[in-house]
Amino acid sequence: QHWIQNGLPAAEVPRSDAIERAREFRMPPLDRTRFVADKAMDATWERLLAVAAAIAMPDGARIALDRVNTADAAVKAAMLEAVLSNTIPVEELAEHTFAAAALQVHFARLAVQLDPTVLVPVGEGACPACGSAPVSSMVVGWPGAQDTRFCACSLCGTLWNQPRVKCTLCGSTEGIAYQELAGGPATVKTETCESCGSYLKIMHQRIDAAIDPIADDVATLALDLLVRESGYRRGAVNPFLLGY
Repeated sequence: QHWIQNGLPAAEVPRSDAIERAREFRMPPLDRTRFVADKAMDATWERLLAVAAAIAMPDGARIALDRVNTADAAVKAAMLEAVLSNTIPVEELAEHTFAAAALQVHFARLAVQLDPTVLVPVGEGACPACGSAPVSSMVVGWPGAQDTRFCACSLCGTLWNQPRVKCTLCGSTEGIAYQELAGGPATVKTETCESCGSYLKIMHQRIDAAIDPIADDVATLALDLLVRESGYRRGAVNPFLLGY
């Protein structure tokens, strides 16, 4: 994803009047529900698939990549829509992982062009830039924001402030608890909520500056499996954990 960014066509953000209208009605300015692929998205697709072809991967993933490469434009458009609408067919999870990876690059390039001051809260558990669910949250150690928590968007990568000891998904401050793996990394825990029965990981970037909200979410899958055994549902979205 990082390697394919340079030289891509410019990703065009909505016009200023559309962004202001979104702010007025407390809606995300990058409306994922009305997304239409453009030249920048098409180029992102093509380049990501080309780079992915050179990556070592299991046979199943290679077959899925071949299916994406041979798909026509209509099928690829349907795949993008399925990712953005959270309606991915269970039998095509692997193929849609590549679509999700391309969309992450595209939406990140859009989000970085937004003026942060125009963003407003759009709802519990929703990114103020694109409306997507968080992938995880981080307690940071940045100057001026010591011990502050931010949610990380699963689609565009935007970080938004979220009070601690408060469910990121339903907003409840009751029945919040934290769980971690015995002997596991103290930097990653789950925040469980009794009110809605969901959980989200909370990562302590102030302890480990190299922690990544997406990669370390994948790396701590064992924590997900144990928490789910307790009856909690995962409230986060991570395209690299489709099917879990």
